[in-house]
Amino acid sequence: MLQLKPLDSNVPIFQQLGVEISPVILVNIFQVAEGDIPALLKAWEEDANWMKRQPGYISTQLHQGIAGSTVFMNYAVWESTAHFRAAFSNPEFKKALEHYPSSAVASPHLFTRLTVPNLCVGP
Repeated sequence: MLQLKPLDSNVPIFQQLGVEISPVILVNIFQVAEGDIPALLKAWEEDANWMKRQPGYISTQLHQGIAGSTVFMNYAVWESTAHFRAAFSNPEFKKALEHYPSSAVASPHLFTRLTVPNLCVGP
C-alpha cells in the first residue's frame, strides 16, 4: 500500500484540496526501494491510465532521478482543483493505492503557475 507523506507539512494535500484554483498542477514525489521499481511503475501506469479518463485531466509526465536514483516525480496538469479532488477522492482510485509496493512513499502537492516577466507565463 502506498504511504503518503506531506511535501509541505504546513499545507498538506488534503488542505490544498479545499482551495479552488484553475488550472492546477500536481507534483508527486515517489521514493521506493530499488527492487520495487517495476511494481511502482506498473501501479503508476494503471493509475495514470485511470486518471486520464477522468473529467478535467489534461496531461501527465513521470520522471526518474538520474544516476541510479530511486526517486520519481510525476507532474500532472488538471483543469481545476475540483476536477483533481473528484478523481483523488474517488473510492476506485483509493483502492488502487493498495497496488503500490509497501516501500513506496508518495508526497503529492498542488501548485499553480506564476508569472515572472520575461521568464514564466502564468495563468
